Amino acid sequence: MAGKDILYLVIPCYNEEAVLHETAKQLLAKMNSMFERDMISRDSKIMFVNDGSKDRTWEIIEELHASNPIYSGVKLSRNKGHQNALLAGLMTAKEKADMMISLDADLQDDVDVIDQMVEKYYEGNDVVYGVRSARKTDTFFKKFTAESFYKLLKCMGVEIVYNHADYRLMSKRAVEGLAQFREVNLFLRGIVPLIGYKSEVVTYERHERFAGESKYPLKKMLAFATDGITSFSIKPIRFITTCGILIFGISILMLIYFLAVHFMGRTVAGWTSMIVSIWAIGGLQLLAIGIVGEYIGKIYLETKDRPKYIIETVLDN
Repeated sequence: MAGKDILYLVIPCYNEEAVLHETAKQLLAKMNSMFERDMISRDSKIMFVNDGSKDRTWEIIEELHASNPIYSGVKLSRNKGHQNALLAGLMTAKEKADMMISLDADLQDDVDVIDQMVEKYYEGNDVVYGVRSARKTDTFFKKFTAESFYKLLKCMGVEIVYNHADYRLMSKRAVEGLAQFREVNLFLRGIVPLIGYKSEVVTYERHERFAGESKYPLKKMLAFATDGITSFSIKPIRFITTCGILIFGISILMLIYFLAVHFMGRTVAGWTSMIVSIWAIGGLQLLAIGIVGEYIGKIYLETKDRPKYIIETVLDN
């Protein structure tokens, strides 16, 4: 194993004051363990990215940095969301790091897997994905929706690593490749596999959240899933086209049927079926307009080319 490369741990934080001290403590212990075994350079850092937190998260990051220079901090000018905060940290860290590992601040990601990721990096892998081996800590609803989400993405033709979130190692050149993707609507789980460098997988069991509340309630999870599908697949639009052709074909058959009934002198009854048909087709049209509108909205955001984040302060010395 070559050893001595610089590692940066990149941790997006939003209102994480309840867990941040414990997270810093556990990550410091892990880094010291790796220093002692000469796995990584002593210039390696733990970088917290403050995503516009409303609590004392940034103050705690400043205190940690003052107490030990191994703790680094990036403060965004306002809340830009988990994916943008993670990207900001990676783009800042790549200027000094040889490899970067992204993980959440809530200690649900098993920090002991970091050693395995670094070993895979030294074996020549540019990307190492942390993949959940089981979902024992999830509720039935969370497990069902999460697994359905990954299966749906696969059906939509999205290249994604099953049961992988954002716990991964990326080499410097992999992050430089990531920087070439310019889209505003970020879905890193779908973008990273497109980079194409050699990759590997390590498995782990996800823990219960140490403290605080989840930053992904159902509403945000649904929005995240929608972004993932519409950012990487046009199959929903093709589905609308298929439905349109199918309904048009059915309408032709119904027209032939009603004409035949009319010329046979039989009364055509069925106001109920007619009203139901009108409502059904009207609902389908509104759904179709909504799906197309989702794509148009994304085009609108992309053409404006606004910055994905603005960094206010960096603590890294």
